[in-house]
Amino acid sequence: MTPNPHREAGAQGLRHIVALSGGKDSTAMALRLAEVEPRDYTFVCTPTGDEPEEMFAHWRKLGELLGKPILPIMAGTLDGLIRQQRALPNHRQRWCTRKLKLEPYYEWLAQQTPCVSYVGLRADEESRPGMIFPDADGIQMRFPMREWGWELADVHAYLDRRGITIPKRTDCKKCFWQTLAEWYLLWRDDRPSYIEAEGLEHFVTAERGDVRTFRSPQRDTWPASLRDMRLRFEAGDIPQRSLNIMAKRDEQRRVGSCRVCTL
Repeated sequence: MTPNPHREAGAQGLRHIVALSGGKDSTAMALRLAEVEPRDYTFVCTPTGDEPEEMFAHWRKLGELLGKPILPIMAGTLDGLIRQQRALPNHRQRWCTRKLKLEPYYEWLAQQTPCVSYVGLRADEESRPGMIFPDADGIQMRFPMREWGWELADVHAYLDRRGITIPKRTDCKKCFWQTLAEWYLLWRDDRPSYIEAEGLEHFVTAERGDVRTFRSPQRDTWPASLRDMRLRFEAGDIPQRSLNIMAKRDEQRRVGSCRVCTL
């Protein structure tokens, strides 16, 4: 009989770690792994404390479907880190991802060796190398969806078959990558979080002595500061063009365009 390499890994005492961002790819990978390679997995996530409630509900539902709760690995919160750093993250200094997600996961994973880390990269993402661990001794990497030949259409088809709906936002509510439409929807649907983000801009501006904003001034013709943008929203201005672009982009992603990497 041909030996099963996955069963042998378990017999050797390897821990099997599946990191769940909660996005479509990691969700599909985790659920399918549990079907085709049943074993005692450890499922983990790295919350920043700033995710929408729908995201936490999604993690809870996934834990129920997988038969065990998802272990949160946290090293603080986004709001707390911004105040500690006295700075807002931006596309040149994305320390929020590094300090709240990557480094805590690296540190935790290094304590689980020997282990296998399962990464949800698809077969149509050949250019993405996955996480690079500084001290990789005892850590094996597997990319099950690449092994299965799964592309974006396969992920959507599987999630549809399982009846799984991914939240529209799986990252932070206060993110410099957000579009004008997303800031408007945050103001419209979650006013307290918008006001918190506005307060963080005010705090960092006061600490630094010059104006600091989540949005860069050159992005569009709207104000960069959340306070000034809020005044526009309150006056009845709606960024309809940005909303239309977001709706079209969501539909394109649904039918098979490439994704923007959000860790």
